[in-house]
Formats: sequence, structure tokens, C-alpha cells
Amino acid sequence: MNDFLHTLPVTSVPAPSPASAPEVDLLLPLAATPRKARLLLVDDQPIHLQVLYRALSADHQLFMATSGAQAMKVVREQNPDLVLLDVVMPEMDGFDVLQQLKGNLDTAGIPVMFVTAHGGDEIETQCLQAGAVDFISKPINPSVVRARVKTHLTLKFQSDFLRDMAFLDGLTGVSNRRQFDERLPVEWGRAQRNGAALTLIMLDVDSFKSYNDHYGHQAGDDCLRQIAAVLKAELRRPADLVARYGGEEFVCLLPDTAFDDGMVMGQRLLNAVKSLAIPHHFSAAEPVVTISLGVATREGMGQDSRASYLLSLADSQLYKAKHSGRAQVCGARLPMAPVLAEASARP
Repeated sequence: MNDFLHTLPVTSVPAPSPASAPEVDLLLPLAATPRKARLLLVDDQPIHLQVLYRALSADHQLFMATSGAQAMKVVREQNPDLVLLDVVMPEMDGFDVLQQLKGNLDTAGIPVMFVTAHGGDEIETQCLQAGAVDFISKPINPSVVRARVKTHLTLKFQSDFLRDMAFLDGLTGVSNRRQFDERLPVEWGRAQRNGAALTLIMLDVDSFKSYNDHYGHQAGDDCLRQIAAVLKAELRRPADLVARYGGEEFVCLLPDTAFDDGMVMGQRLLNAVKSLAIPHHFSAAEPVVTISLGVATREGMGQDSRASYLLSLADSQLYKAKHSGRAQVCGARLPMAPVLAEASARP
């Protein structure tokens, strides 16, 4: 048994053959459905992990943990679709793990099924009230576990798909204004707690009204799609966000990015869009499509201002870039003191 855990403590199980792959019967487009769900099994007793492994390994990618602390580490590294969690464990029990998961916006949406030998209405009610989506008593019935796992994965994938659709811009395929408005205060709060840098880039397509007027709105839409694709390709880190802010304006949110690095990224984006070489003979900047960018960064501890100040500062820097000749990057650091009212007013 120890050999079993030693070989599969937090590693993935080999892929099943096509014949054993789970059927896809979700009411979603096939492309929106993960090919193989990722499950995290958490129990301090190896025998219980082995039973769950035998029940679920044919259809899912499995990760395992034998303690609450190890479970949290696996969650951060592997981002599972579903967690099957024991209630009673030493040091950090299942309720502690669930509380930490629900207290973090990055993991709050991961469904948790409690699996425990402590049955009864009272403990089941306690588990469900704590935020679990289901409760299974030990010893488990493999068929029941598989059926319930399938049900909760179906709900999870449908929810994820609908959420993604709600947060995507229909024209460009990048995130939309709603997603940005949700992410900005989250990243701002994280930066404040950790004393980390946070950079926001706001950019605008130069002379875009003239482009639409002379080349047509279909060409304008295609232009925006090409620009969005380039922005997304340049921002490769998972935590970075590219969103269409409105019209021909885009925003890029860059956690853990200092001011100098933000300015370098701004120049990269400027060059990348210019390298598309989309003709624009009616631009006030250059004979190809270009963008102007405003960069704003909060750095260090002691900045008790609001996330809206960062947005206002980026907006004012974009305005500066537009009125300094276009096709350039202007930027500024957010002042340490919260005296920023003037940043929100455009010249």
C-alpha cells in the first residue's frame, strides 16, 4: 500500500484507451468540454485512496494527497475540476480545506464532494452547509461514486462554459469589459496584500474612425480581431488579462509587473501591432494601423488608494500619448500618497 502512494501521491494517472474514455453527453459544444476531467482525491488513509483510485482511474486524470496541506498545494499547482475530500484528517481537516478553497477567488469555484465514514443527517447537513456539493458515506459504492462524480462534472463544465461565454467579447474573442471590471479589484486587492506591483495598460487604435469611414466596418471589425489576437499572443502568462474595453479600446492587466517592465511590454505591443502592416492611408500617425498606449503601475506597500485611480492614471497616460503624436507609449507610477483626484481628469 505504501508503494501505491509512493508512486501516485500527486501525479497523474496514464490516459485511458479511447474505448474507456467517458461519454460526452453535455448540452454544450464539444470544444467546450474537457477531454479528461482532473480529480483530486484527499484522504489520510491509503486504503481509502486506493478504493477511490480503482473506481475512478479509468475515466479521469487523478491526483492524490494524504493531508490537508498537501491537498492545498496540489490545488494550486494542478487546478482540479473536482475534489473528493475526507472530513476527518489530522492537523488540517476537510472543513479547514474547504474553507480555504472557498476563501480564495481562484479556487472558490472548484466543487468539493465530502467522502467520510462519519454518516448521519447531522454531519451531512454540516458538510453541505459548509459549501460541499455532495456527501458520500464510506464504505463507498463505486457505481454510485462514478455516477455522482459524472453529475457534478457535468454541472461544473456547463457552468464554466456559460461563465466563459459571459466574459468573452463576441467580436474579438478576448475578455470583455465585464471580466475586466471583475478582475481589476481582485488583482488590486492581491497586490495591496502582498506589496506587489500591478501594471495596467490602456490602448486605443489610432484614427480608427477614419479607418472605418474609408475601409468599411467589416474591415474595421477584422482589424480589431487581428489586433486582439496579437495582444493575446504577446501576453503569455496565465495571470495576464487582455480585454476589449469598448469600441477600439483595449486594456491589459499585468499582475506582478513593475513599471519598467510594463513600459517594455507597452513598446512590444506597439511594435507587434505595427508589424501587422494593416494599411491605413488615412491615419494621422503612419500609413499602417497603429496604437497609442498609456501605462500605469502601483508598486510597493502603503498605497491605500483605489483600483479606479490606476485606471484613471492609465487613461490619462493614453490621452497624453494620443496628443503627443500617437503611435507611442506614455506611462507613470501611481503616487504613494492617495492624492490622485487630478489623475481622473483628462486635460
